[in-house]
Parts: sequence; structure tokens; C-alpha cells
Amino acid sequence: MRDRERGCRALAPYLCEFGWMLYPDSVPFETASIRSLFLDGPAGRLEALLNGGSASPTHAAVVCHPHPLFGGTLHNKVVFHAMKALNGFGFPVLRFNFRGTGLSDGEHAHGIGELEDVRTALDWMEREFALPIVFAGFSFGAAVGLRAAYADDRIPALIALGLPAVPVADRKDDRVYDYDFLRTSTKPKLFVSGSRDQFAPPGKLEALVETFSEPKKLVRIEAGDHFFEGRLREMRETIESWVGEIISSG
Repeated sequence: MRDRERGCRALAPYLCEFGWMLYPDSVPFETASIRSLFLDGPAGRLEALLNGGSASPTHAAVVCHPHPLFGGTLHNKVVFHAMKALNGFGFPVLRFNFRGTGLSDGEHAHGIGELEDVRTALDWMEREFALPIVFAGFSFGAAVGLRAAYADDRIPALIALGLPAVPVADRKDDRVYDYDFLRTSTKPKLFVSGSRDQFAPPGKLEALVETFSEPKKLVRIEAGDHFFEGRLREMRETIESWVGEIISSG
């Protein structure tokens, strides 16, 4: 494990330097109260990290990463800060790499097979903790994960960070960005995007969210881009405030 981590750290500066990834930012490997594991998914094993919760947590959480073809992994900074926000409530939080990403088996499946990856993660958390599960996802992870989570009775709340309101990848992925299913979802929903998000132009995301059922909340982080660069603290605080309200009202 240590050899792999050292190898990843050694490669990271070069990957970022060459600038070929849309999501190059990652965070250092965490060592406190964290478990590295593999989930048995339909395309093979899925690499995952579980941040432990409190002794008596009220909820668990799953956080999904952005597009793997553009460098998105479970170590993405937005994913990490979302995890920290949820873990701060004492929730055990699972992050995992979609098929074909990192050490996960399989190949990218254009948002179709990845639905089953999300369900694999949700099933594992249910078996492990038997608690209500808060779903959160960033970009591609939000688009795919919402589809898997919206009708799942185990999930009382949905969080979408940087939800793409326009296609990000090739046309094979266009179907991922159809959110009609949220028109009838009555679960509490939080949408957080930067005011300068290039994949959610001004007015575009607002018009989209307007079509979704209540309860819902849309927060634009001032001066934030798709990656919340320089605005991760505000994004994290928005999640914490909303989740606190949901818990207290529930």
C-alpha cells in the first residue's frame, strides 16, 4: 500500500504539469480513521475509501467523483471537501472509483454501467451500517448518481455539486444529462454551482432546477468556477448548513 501511495505521489506532479486532465487536482492520501477497500461490482472490483464516522451516527453518505475520462477520481478536491462536510456530522462516508478508474476493474461505460457502480456502493453501505444514506456527487458523479439515487428509499437527501446543465463530454454521454426524473422526486435536493461554472451558464441551471419538484435549493457560489477553485470553503459550508437543516427538520 505504501509503495502504491508513493508511486501515486511521484506521478501526480507530472500528470498535472502536462495539463491533459480536466480534473487534475487531488488531495494527499488521508491516514486517520480511513479504510481502504474494494467493492464487488458487476464489472469487477471497485477501489474505495471509507472515512469512519462517530460511534453512533445517524446517517451514512456516498460521494461520487467527476468524469473519469478527464482525470476525475475519488481523490478530487471537490469530492474530498464534500466528504469532509458530511463526515463532520459523524457520518461514515464512502468514496469510490468508477469502473476503469484508478485501481477499479472494467472500462468506462459512458454513464450507463456507472449507474450500477453507484448502486453497488449504496448496497455496500446499507449492509455495513443499515443507516439512511445521504447521496452527494460532483459533475459527472452528480449526473450519474442522482439517477441511481432519486428513487432509492434508502436515500433521504440528494446533493449535486457542479451539476452539468450542458454536455461535458462526447455525445455518447448526452443521455447522462437528462434530468427529467427529478421532476417527480420529492426528496430534499441541494444544488451547488459556481456563478462562473462553464458547464452551467447563467440562467441555464436556474431554468433546469426550476423544473424539479420541491423541496429543492440552488446555491450559486460567487466567483466560483466548475471546480470551485478558491471557493471550496464556501462550497463546504453550504453543504454543512443545508445538511444541518435537513437533520434538524427530520
